[in-house]
Amino acid sequence: MGIFGRKNETATAAGTTTAPTPAPVTPELAALTGDYTIDPAHTTIGFVARHAMVTNVKGSFLDFTGSLHLDGTDPSRSTASIDVKIDSIDTGNADRDGHLKSADFFKTEEFPEMTFRSTKAEALGGDDYRVTGDLTILGTTKPLSIDLEFNGAAKDPFGNERVGFEGKAEILRSEWGLTWNAALETGGVLVSDRIKLNFDVSAIKDGT
Repeated sequence: MGIFGRKNETATAAGTTTAPTPAPVTPELAALTGDYTIDPAHTTIGFVARHAMVTNVKGSFLDFTGSLHLDGTDPSRSTASIDVKIDSIDTGNADRDGHLKSADFFKTEEFPEMTFRSTKAEALGGDDYRVTGDLTILGTTKPLSIDLEFNGAAKDPFGNERVGFEGKAEILRSEWGLTWNAALETGGVLVSDRIKLNFDVSAIKDGT
């Protein structure tokens, strides 16, 4: 059961299709409507960068807060908000983490947070969705679309009503002012401009 609703197309006699329309709201879908708080203990906000043109460096942010509003009866009114402490970046290497926090990259003393504020939610079919919003890094705000898969809803052993999503997106870091690099003798650069973002989100319904 999808959280942002389903869309389908109906063939006409001429062989064309009508505009996508939401599937009827079920009681199960409507029951998911409400405000949710992202659970940082069971959520990952990660990234992957190409290093020296030959390997991938993976990292994540360990300190963040976020909230969701899910509307099972009017999916377009669903929203998401995330605030990330850049100083919590972790790639498994202290020297590399220190460089990423420095003036070469995130300038954490001047810009301690990265934020995302959604502006649109849409269904892509099945359990696949897209949330579009404003991503702010280094004081620069640009649009970002995150493709999401809804993993379902459940009540955990402690009585919390949870929903889960997996998401992915790609950005060019240079568009947010993250331009530091170093040329390689063999050609290419040390750090890729294209960064893959990945999200594994568990959120708890407020009041449960």
